[in-house]
Amino acid sequence: MAKPVAVVSCHVERPLDDRCWALFSALQERRPGGFRIAALLRPPDEQAGEDAGVWPERARVAAAQGPLGHHTHFVGPTHARPDSAGAEHADRVRREAAWMREHGLEPSLFCGGGWYMDEGVAEVLTELGYADCTATAFQPSYLADDEPRLAAERPVWLGLGDGRRLLELPTTHSLGMAARAATGGLPAYVHVYFHDTDLLSRKRRTVLRSALSVLGRRCEVTDLDGLRRSVADASEESFAAARA
Repeated sequence: MAKPVAVVSCHVERPLDDRCWALFSALQERRPGGFRIAALLRPPDEQAGEDAGVWPERARVAAAQGPLGHHTHFVGPTHARPDSAGAEHADRVRREAAWMREHGLEPSLFCGGGWYMDEGVAEVLTELGYADCTATAFQPSYLADDEPRLAAERPVWLGLGDGRRLLELPTTHSLGMAARAATGGLPAYVHVYFHDTDLLSRKRRTVLRSALSVLGRRCEVTDLDGLRRSVADASEESFAAARA
């Protein structure tokens, strides 16, 4: 029987916090379980008073150690998920992506803050050439049942209304879920995510390293860029069908 395929990503939400960054960068360099951890970085919000400062330099370090992604907080640094739909969300993603490219960075991945995604944002992602990681195989505990999200359990192409397609590389396991699953049954596809702020807790750092070490022995280890190349022939469904 083939081993499950596994990848790991981190939502890097505080890249300007020296302590948070140092812990994440050290973990990414260490590659627990053999994983090249994708850094899904939130660009600085200058309107909220965040100074870009060392952000481009740190993003380049992360890109040298694993896949680089773009993570958007649609409202502000501490408010990831917008309260309602609107064209401004797609505009924000396009504007942030342009800023990153102006600084010599070429992300290949995206994840919407608060697991938010709408078709306007998805269309921008196809323009940018991103693969998306916003869909989840689980119901996030803080989202009400009637709050829209993308749901998927394995890589899939999402057909958009304008005829284009977006490659979805869904997230399947939180840190806690990964720790529980590491010694139990595993699906054929595993995408573990955590937040850089998780690393501020010694206990959570230990749990994460342990879980990834076990998963590295039990799974076929790859990274999100490698996975993207290997699933180019994934099945397709409509974006509307993936909305939970």
